[in-house]
Amino acid sequence: MTTLPAVRPAGERAGSAGGPLTGTGVLAKLALRRDRIMLPLWVYVVVIGVASNAFTFARLYKTESSRQSLVASGLDNPALIFLYGRLNGDSVGALTAWRYGVWGALFAALMSVFLVVRHTRADEEAGRLELIGSARVGRQAPLASALAVAVLANALLTVLLCVILPPLGLPAAGSVALALAIGTCGLAFTGVSLVAAQLTAGARAARGLVICVLGVSFLARAVGDATGASGPSWLTWTLPLGWTEMLRPYSGERWWVLALPLALFAACVWLAFWLAARRDHGAGLFPDRPGRPAASAALSGPAPLAWRLQWPALAGWAAGYAVMFAVCGAAAKGIGQLVGTSSALNKEFTRIGGQSAIVNAYLAALMLLAGLVAAAYGVSAVLRSHAEETAGRADPVLAAAVGRVRWGLSHLLVACAGTALLVAVAGVATGLGYGLSAGGAAHQTARMLAAGIAQFPAAMVIIGVAVLALGAAPDACVAIAWSAVGLAVLLDIFGQALQLSHWVLDVSPFTHAPRLPGGAVSSESIILLIVIAISLCVTGLAALRRRDIG
Repeated sequence: MTTLPAVRPAGERAGSAGGPLTGTGVLAKLALRRDRIMLPLWVYVVVIGVASNAFTFARLYKTESSRQSLVASGLDNPALIFLYGRLNGDSVGALTAWRYGVWGALFAALMSVFLVVRHTRADEEAGRLELIGSARVGRQAPLASALAVAVLANALLTVLLCVILPPLGLPAAGSVALALAIGTCGLAFTGVSLVAAQLTAGARAARGLVICVLGVSFLARAVGDATGASGPSWLTWTLPLGWTEMLRPYSGERWWVLALPLALFAACVWLAFWLAARRDHGAGLFPDRPGRPAASAALSGPAPLAWRLQWPALAGWAAGYAVMFAVCGAAAKGIGQLVGTSSALNKEFTRIGGQSAIVNAYLAALMLLAGLVAAAYGVSAVLRSHAEETAGRADPVLAAAVGRVRWGLSHLLVACAGTALLVAVAGVATGLGYGLSAGGAAHQTARMLAAGIAQFPAAMVIIGVAVLALGAAPDACVAIAWSAVGLAVLLDIFGQALQLSHWVLDVSPFTHAPRLPGGAVSSESIILLIVIAISLCVTGLAALRRRDIG
C-alpha cells in the first residue's frame, strides 16, 4: 500500500512547524551575533553624544546668568532654531535636551532603520530568508526577530541614558523623559521600517523610503519651530521628531506625549505583520519598475554600471548636504554671540583671535563633520560592490571581458568622485549660507570650498581601509569598514571631551587634515594622507584580484 505525503495547508512554507512565530528566539540571537559590533557602536554614539553635551554645558555655563544669556541668544537665531528646535528653559538639562534631543532621536531612528531593514528585506532580497524558511521557522519569525532586536536596542539606549545622566547633575525626571523621548522615537521608526520592508521589493528602496519619512519629519519639525506662532507651528506636532521636542524634558515634562510615538509604533507593527501574512515571499506591495529590454550604450562597461547603481543615492546625499550645511552656515553669524555668553569660552577665543576665531572654529568644525559623513558615504559606495558580489549580480559582469580589478576600481572611482562632490557641496553650501547672512558671499564660498576639499584626503584613507577589507577580508569587510568610520567619529568628535592622549587621536586621519578656515595647511600631512590612501586602495585591489569571488 502506498502512503501519500501529507498535503501542506495553503500559505504554509516548507519546513515550517508550529506557529507563525516558531524560531523567533533563535533568529533574534543570530541577528544579535551579526550586529555584535555595529549595534553597540550605534548605542555608544547616541549615549556619549547626550552625556558629552550635558558635561560641556555644565562646565562652560556654570552660572544661571550665563545660561540665560545663551537662551536669549538662541531664541533670536532662526538657523539654530531650525537645527536644534526651541529652547524651553535655561537649566543645564534643558540646554542638553535642546542641543541633542532631536539629533539623538534622529540617530536612534537611523539605528532602527538599518537594523530592521538588514534583518528583513535585505536578508529576503539576498535569499537568506528562503534558506531559513526551509527549516523549522514560522512565517512571521524573521519579522518578529527583527522587531525584538530593534526594541532591545532602543530599550538599552533608554536605560543607559537613564543611568548616566543623573550622576552628571541632571534631574532624574527630566533624564528619564529625555531618554524615553529618544528611545520612543527609535521605536516609532522601527515600526515605520517594518512597514517599509513589506511595501518595497528591495532593501535600498526600503531604507530610502524610511529615510525620506525621517527627512520629512525633520523638516516639519524645523519649519514648525522656525516659523513659530506666526507660521505653521502645528507642523512640529505631526511627526515623531517633533514629539521628541514636545515632551519638554527638564522643562515641565508632558508625559502624555509619549503615547504618540508608542501608538504609531503599535499601529505600524500590526500593519507590518498583517501585510507580511498576505504578500508573496520576495515580493513587495510596490512592484519594481520594469527595466528596458536592452541596455543603452551608456551601460557598456563596469564603470557606467557602477555609476547607474549608485547615482540615486549620491543625489540624495548631495541634496541633504546642500540643505543642512547651508542652514549651518547661516547659523555661523550668531555663533560669536552664543559663545560670548560663556566667560570661559569667550576668554579662550579672545586669546586666540577674537570674534573671527570663534566663527572660523565653528566653520572648521562643520567641515570636519562634512568630511566624516562624506567618508561614511564613500564606505557605503565601496561596500555596494560587496553587496553585488554576495547577491550574485557580480558574476554575470565578471563572466564577460571584465577583470576583477577593473570591476572593483569602477566602484572605487564612484566612491571617490561622490566623496569629493559631497565635501565640495558642503563647502559651497556653508559659504553661501554664511556669506548671504554676513556679507561677502563670493569670498566666503571660495574659502569654504577650499576648506571642504581639504578634508578629502582624510576621507580617502577611510575609503582605502574599506577597499583593503573588501579585498583581504570579504567576510568581515562590512564590520571593518564601518568600525573605521565609527573610530574616526569617536576620536574626532568625542576625543577631546574624553581627554584621550594625542597618540590615540593621531590614529584618525582627520586629525592630520587641515583645520580650515583659520588653521595652518601642512603639505606634508596632505601628501602623507594621499600616499596612505593610494597604498590601501592598491593593496585592496590586488587582494581582490587574488581571492575567490562570492
